[in-house]
Amino acid sequence: MAIWTPDLTDKTGPKYQQIAEAITQAVAKGELPPGGRLPPHRILAYELGISPNTTSRAYTQCVNAGLLCGETGRGTYVRIMPSQPDHGSPANLQRPAGGPIDLSSNLPFPGACADHLARTLTDLGRSPDLQVFTDYQTGAGLPHHIAAGRQWLVDLGVPALPEQTIITCGAQHGIMAALMAVTRPGDVLLTEALTYAPVLAMAARLCLKIRPIAMDRGPITPESFETACCSHSARAVYLTPTIQTPTTATMDQDRRNAVAYIAEKYDLILIEDDVYGPLLPEPVPPISRLAPERTIYISSTSKCLAPGLRAAFLHAPPALVPSLVRAVQLSCWMPPPLMVEVAARWIADGTADKLKAAQHQEAKARQAMAADILCTHAIQADPSGFHVWLSLPSQWQTHEFCRAASDRGVKLAPGTLFAVDGRHDPGAVRISLSHEPDRQRVMKGLSIIQDLLQAAGPEQSLIL
Repeated sequence: MAIWTPDLTDKTGPKYQQIAEAITQAVAKGELPPGGRLPPHRILAYELGISPNTTSRAYTQCVNAGLLCGETGRGTYVRIMPSQPDHGSPANLQRPAGGPIDLSSNLPFPGACADHLARTLTDLGRSPDLQVFTDYQTGAGLPHHIAAGRQWLVDLGVPALPEQTIITCGAQHGIMAALMAVTRPGDVLLTEALTYAPVLAMAARLCLKIRPIAMDRGPITPESFETACCSHSARAVYLTPTIQTPTTATMDQDRRNAVAYIAEKYDLILIEDDVYGPLLPEPVPPISRLAPERTIYISSTSKCLAPGLRAAFLHAPPALVPSLVRAVQLSCWMPPPLMVEVAARWIADGTADKLKAAQHQEAKARQAMAADILCTHAIQADPSGFHVWLSLPSQWQTHEFCRAASDRGVKLAPGTLFAVDGRHDPGAVRISLSHEPDRQRVMKGLSIIQDLLQAAGPEQSLIL
């Protein structure tokens, strides 16, 4: 069987960079599919008539960019990106009443958004000037949209100013805009060793070198943060200090103080992702309050009101605002004004507070259910959060456990999906409690997981 060999005829520059570019193009075209194995670097070197050090260097560059991952004794593989969770198939975020129980998608509960939307659209239909919502917008957005975003941020403890408030199409778009605004290809981005999975794909797409910061049951430690800063000349750091994905941990005030101090010491731009902050009964003071001159703060309506309400609000230092606005314009020109109008009205009339309260109550109920069913196992959770971080017993490998759960009709997110170092297996899975509308299906899925945890391993699970 012929091995994959890159075509370097149209490539320029050092040979290892030519190979890395060819790998990147082959992955983008699907010639090297997610999870696909690359030839050993020595064999590829022989095929190309070059030194093994050259192919090894090319592989290392792609690993550092988050495109490949290596496993000792097994080889080098194309990383399965979060946008390709099922060997290249698009993520299915629908909520069917039957079929596999989806505990892998971390969306908010469906709730009563449809009823509120019907009322809002009826009121909107009576507005005298709808033309403004169908035309292009210039600048940061409509003044009353900016005012609503500012109010959202103030309620979360951010002393926001209108001229420093930027609207994006959800938090994921906000993160991408922030990375586009403050980094250049080849820059180093620091983040938690286990992080929001799409950030890995963004870093690879923007040709950033992503480097992990060691964690302590969730939050990064000040010592590990400073070690990473000393080891790498980083441009920015991306963190989720509140109900961290995937570990559920929330950083305490002392660590937030230390993170702000270290970011200033090493002149880092800090991207603070606070999408889960609105779910807490009382907001935790964000890091941006401690380091406002270097922090891009991001919050969103999508995780706490409705996933289809793609409106997020960023607050940034004045010096970074023009670059962020350009990044938004480059990526989508503007968030759809009609979508932001719905969010703005809900913030102004109290609907947002009602929806957040409903999310909080449902989260508490489902977290209590998970704690009851999985009570004998090592889990981390926040009562206000949507997910649980389950550490697996030693008899289980992560991929084996997820496969066994899938065979029984339960979809889980493996911990490896969030690992910056593709070779690191945290021996854990993320269980999302919010995607399934029916609590009974969630209970059934948790019971299946409990049964698997009590099995001695994959072999015994076959007879359950």
